[in-house]
Amino acid sequence: RLEMYNFGVKVCVIEPGYFKTMITNVENLEKNFYSSWQKLPEEIKTSYGEDYLRQFVAMLKVLQKSYNSNLSLVTNCMEHALTSLHPRTRYSAGWDAKLLYLPLSYLPSALSDAL
Repeated sequence: RLEMYNFGVKVCVIEPGYFKTMITNVENLEKNFYSSWQKLPEEIKTSYGEDYLRQFVAMLKVLQKSYNSNLSLVTNCMEHALTSLHPRTRYSAGWDAKLLYLPLSYLPSALSDAL
């Protein structure tokens, strides 16, 4: 963003929370994770353990329930950034981005890592 400023280009950062899209589709992610897992060397599989993969996929399934399906929150940010006379530097779309990730970004690293 700052590098483009010298060229007269204004860059706005849109930081969405989790939304229901094909990128966050748990079935697709699970399929890709297990496919990648099968291609890993045995040494790495042993290092992580198969429980790691199962727990990770289980966590994704729990998190999926809180994903937002209202994508207009993101597109509204995009529209404002593109059409506003004075667009903001950063846009946060979704309650999780505003109430969790934005405040978390201001905490000291040690505290945010612990959370």
